[in-house]
Parts: sequence; structure tokens; C-alpha cells
Amino acid sequence: MNAYRALVPTQVESAVWANFQFNDGQNNPSRTYVQQLSAAAFVPLQSQYKGIYGVASSYRVISNARMTPALYVIDAALQQDFQLASIPLFQFAIFYTPDLEINPGPNMTVTGRVHGNAAIYMQPVNSLTFESHVTAVGKIIPNKSPDDPLVRSLGNSSVTFDAEHDGNVSSINLPIGTNNTPTAVRAILDVPPGSEPIDSAMGEERYFNKADLVILVSNNTVIARSGSFNNFGTTIPWSEADYFIDTNASFFNKRELKTVQATQLDVAKLKTWSQTNSSLRAALGGMDVRSVYIADERTQTASTESGVRVVNGQTLPSLGLTVATPNAMYVEGNFNAPAPDLGTANTSRTLPASLVGDSIDILSTAWNDANSSRTIGNRVAASTTVNAALLGGIVPSNGTSYSGGVENFPRFLEDWGGKTLTYNGSMVVMFYSQVATAPWGTGDVYSPPIRQWTFDLNFLDPKKLPPCTPAARSLIRGQWASIKPNTVF
Repeated sequence: MNAYRALVPTQVESAVWANFQFNDGQNNPSRTYVQQLSAAAFVPLQSQYKGIYGVASSYRVISNARMTPALYVIDAALQQDFQLASIPLFQFAIFYTPDLEINPGPNMTVTGRVHGNAAIYMQPVNSLTFESHVTAVGKIIPNKSPDDPLVRSLGNSSVTFDAEHDGNVSSINLPIGTNNTPTAVRAILDVPPGSEPIDSAMGEERYFNKADLVILVSNNTVIARSGSFNNFGTTIPWSEADYFIDTNASFFNKRELKTVQATQLDVAKLKTWSQTNSSLRAALGGMDVRSVYIADERTQTASTESGVRVVNGQTLPSLGLTVATPNAMYVEGNFNAPAPDLGTANTSRTLPASLVGDSIDILSTAWNDANSSRTIGNRVAASTTVNAALLGGIVPSNGTSYSGGVENFPRFLEDWGGKTLTYNGSMVVMFYSQVATAPWGTGDVYSPPIRQWTFDLNFLDPKKLPPCTPAARSLIRGQWASIKPNTVF
């Protein structure tokens, strides 16, 4: 605030300002009045973000100006209030940094808030209903993207907005610096360079630095250690990590047409180990592991691709779980899904969870590695429930291939015909995939599930947000007001 108080218009900006004097209304020349009105708190946000909560502080700015020289002394004053807010991104049912495309075939209802930092394109084959607010930095366009080459046979195509829908709103960006392009944002998944301070703008947003447990897999070794919370000071012996980590998992990805060389995390075994180990549990103050970062950095060939797979995740550690990786992410089977609530939108018994990766593939409870390279008729899915926020990348529409849209942001590798994917969570797309880069729409890859998808209302409660939830920064301006000169409030 002191830096801002010293800012007044100068002749460098415009010669006209040589004819004005500025003060803060408290007899201090060349100053601007800046005052914090409220301490940071998790509160409803103002303006176009109505219905969204953020950790926000309110501020007031007042500028007094006098023209000199002049026949008469005339003072004027303007006041503006604003919120400086940190917004957890998993409060949105759908959040996109690049263009957001949503063009489902079957009827689809989106139950939570939607935001795009670019344009939003919609060309549903049948009905598409938004039950909550929809905002875009660009335009909200009831048509397909010019880069989408698909010609759809539109049935009863309709888009319904049950709440406000506004274009040309302010961008919501991660506080990583002035560059918030998808390429820049994807760096939050990467292992940081050794020269980068943890408390730098980018360093504070990296999942590597935020995780409780960091696992690095190379050609010759596996390193498991605590996160930055204790300066990576606790090493977990491989004799322990080997209980819940498997570096020999391998299966075929029909979309990528490559064998996935995967590091596999067994969540059930992680839960057991987390409760009983004396090394990391002590470093965490007696608490269970809440977040795991895994980077598989083994050398890849033209026919292989790196990946991280999460298995046996129906029941999570006691505080919930976030798993993040710069590799392609695969989740197999029911995840964070208490048995009584399988196949439902009831998340009252779930724990805070998120899955973060270069891409997100959901493998059903019927997935079999042995059949992964066979034709789709040998890869028949079973109904599956996943309750977690998903943050990952897409392969964008490019004039030749369609991105797959929001409806295919979670990727599939099975015949889901007649089977249901029950999903409760939040879908966040902030970058383009750099590992799993094969386009959507090739044959013999999958058939779509019945999509029973719902925004998880738990994420509107700050106590129930997933561990390491990224939070964007936004400055929300109120209206300017003309006030009596040389007064403050």
C-alpha cells in the first residue's frame, strides 16, 4: 500500500499532468489515499463473480486533484473501492484458460459455475443447460469454434441459461507473473529448476513444492522424500516406498498408440503406510499424507510414453488426497467413492480430492491391462464413480481435429456403451498437453459413457477443498464515485 500511495500521474505519462497537483486528502502532496477496509477472509465476491467465494480483502483508493495555474482554486476528488481476491479454481464446475468448447451429443446439464479466460463455443447436438452463472473473458458464442472441423447433425439443438451469462469479464489468472499463457501455466506441473526460489511467484504455485510426499523416478533409481514444508528433509527408504509404488506397470493407450510406461500409486497401501510409518508421519506432525507429487522421468522411445496411474482409490487417507504429475494421469476404478453412494451425486461421505496431470484418463473398474492393445470389443467398461477435482490439459481444435470438448476432457480407452461414469467434482483446463498429444476422434479408442456429471458443492466450503488447490488472483473493481474534496472515510 505504501508503494501505491506514492503513485500519482506524472508528466512522463502525459504533458497535461504538469498543470495539476495531487494529494491524498490529508494534506500530503503527491500522494494517493489507499486504505484497507477489511482483513482477508473467505467471503462472497462482488461484481460478476456473484456466487463465488474467495479469500478477499477490501480496499479504498481516493485521488484529489487541483488544476494550477487557474483563476480559481478548484479541487476534485474521486473514490473507488475494490476487492483483491484469491479464488480457489475448484469452485467452478468448469474452468478453462484456453478456448472452452462444449458440444455434447446427448442432453447435458452443467450444475455449477462456468468460466473461460478466452471464448466459450457451444454447438450441442441436443440440449445443453447451464444451471449457474457462465462468464467468459471473450465472447459466449452459440456456435462451434472456427477451428472445429466437425459437421454435426444437429437434432433438437438448444442452449439454456438458467442464470446470468456474461462475456467480456475480467480474466482470472494464477499469480505466477505477467505471463499467463497456457504454456506458462503448465509449468506448475513441472519439477522446478534448482535455481528457482520456492517463495518465487512460480515456485509457490508448483505442485512439486506444495506436496507432502515427492517421488522422482529415473532410469536407475526412485527418490521418495518429504516436500518443501521441511525443506525436503525426510527421505523415505525404497524398502518402504516400494510398498505403495510400482514402477513396472505397463499398458497400451489406443489413442496415443503407445505403450504407457507407468509409475503406479496404490492408494489403499499408501493409506496403510501413512497411518503407520514413523518417518514422514512424524515430519507431518502426526497427520496422514494429503498430497503426492510423482514425476516419472525415465527415457521414452518412439513407441512408449510416460504415465502415472492411481489404483485402489475407493477409500482415501483420512484428510483426503491430491495426486499431481507432469506425466499423463490415469485413474483406474472407483475413486473416493464410499460404497453406499456409488453411482450417485451424494458426496456427503467423500473426502477432499484432486487428480492433476498432463492429461486425465479414466479407466473403469473392468479395465484389464492384458486387453489394452486389443480392439475396442475386448475393452468393455463397467459403470464407475469418480469423486475428485480434475486439472489437466487438452489437445486443442486445430482445423483438422476437434479437441473433444468438455464432454471429452476426461479421456476414455474403453467401450462405455450403456455404462455410466458417475462424476462429482470440478474440471479445470489450464494448458495444452505436452505428453499425451494425440488428437481426439481416432477410431477404435472408445465409445462414450452415460455422463452422470455433477459439480461437487463441497468445494464451496474452504474446509472441503482438495489439498493444494490452486487459487487465482483477481482484482474486482467497484464503481468510481465523485466525493467531497479533501475528505476520507
